[in-house]
Formats: sequence, C-alpha cells, structure tokens
Amino acid sequence: MTNCDNNLINPNWAQHGYIQIYTGDGKGKTTASLGLAMRALGRCWKVLIIMFTKGGDDYGELNSFRELSPDISNNLKIVQAGLDRIIYKDNQNEKDEAEIKKGWELAKQAIKEDKYQLIILDELNIAIDLGIIDIDEVIEVLKNKPDEMEIVLTGRNAHPKIIEIAHLVSNIQPIKHYWDTGVAARKGIEY
Repeated sequence: MTNCDNNLINPNWAQHGYIQIYTGDGKGKTTASLGLAMRALGRCWKVLIIMFTKGGDDYGELNSFRELSPDISNNLKIVQAGLDRIIYKDNQNEKDEAEIKKGWELAKQAIKEDKYQLIILDELNIAIDLGIIDIDEVIEVLKNKPDEMEIVLTGRNAHPKIIEIAHLVSNIQPIKHYWDTGVAARKGIEY
C-alpha cells in the first residue's frame, strides 16, 4: 500500500527534471519508459503517458495500468494518439496525422500547465521522423518545459536535435532477436 499524500512529496528532487530519450532499433524502448512510469507512480508522482502512433486496446500494459490501486491510478493519465495499426512512411494517412497532432496538442498543454512530474511521449520520435510533428516546435517546447518536470521520448530514429538537448540518451540496439527467425509478436512480451 502506498501513501500518496501529495503533501509529503518533495517535488524538488535534485531541483531539476531531465529530458530522456530511448531510441534505436532494439526492443524495449516503450517497456523501459513504462517501467520508469511504474517507479514514479510508486513514489506518488503524477504521470502522463501519451502513446503516439498507438491506438487500440490490445496492449498488456494498458490492462495492467487499469488494475492499479485507486491511490496509484489517480496519479496516472494515459492517452492514445494513434489508430489501431502500425504506421510507416508509405501507409500513413490524414486520420493518423490528425490523431497524432491531437496528442501533441495535449502534450504541449500538459507541459505548459505543469500538472505532471513525469510525461512520457511514447513513439514521439517516430511522429517526428514521419514529418507529422515539427522538430523545431518540439525542441522549443522541451527547452521551455518546467524545470522540475521529467520528460521521456521513445521511438526509433531520434532526431539529432532531440539528442543534442537531451540529458540522457539510450540507444537500444539489437544483437539477436527471435523475430529474425520468423517468431511473431507475442502477447505478454511484445504487447
């Protein structure tokens, strides 16, 4: 049982929040960010997760988050800003772009309002790489974030400008993956 009496939280942890990037072609970028979300929730932080390019309901992490205790779930908001499919340069359409842009508007507002201590922008790197979200606007928003807010961006192909301003960059690279032998994505492991 947690004691999430926000009056007991010291929001000035080390007086600074950082920008973290989890990128690369390896598996585990979203998983790492969601582990961080669970850690932060366990310390009674207010957490916002915006899942860019991801819609639908068939994700194990969403099932788990729905089952959190009220003390913890009251500090968590999850927004899906994508359709129920994977998008690439050759299959994106206006509906994808509209969903992703709605998510970005929500992210900008949340950063400006300073209601969360941790904001995870899952797969935002992909939305930037696809040209749906403007890199210079993202840089401006990140540079002007509240000092104590931690922001995490995930997804392949992190833009060099994002990497330059980030405080932590993890480049997750595959050495070996069972997908290469034809194993399909598995419930409970990949989603």
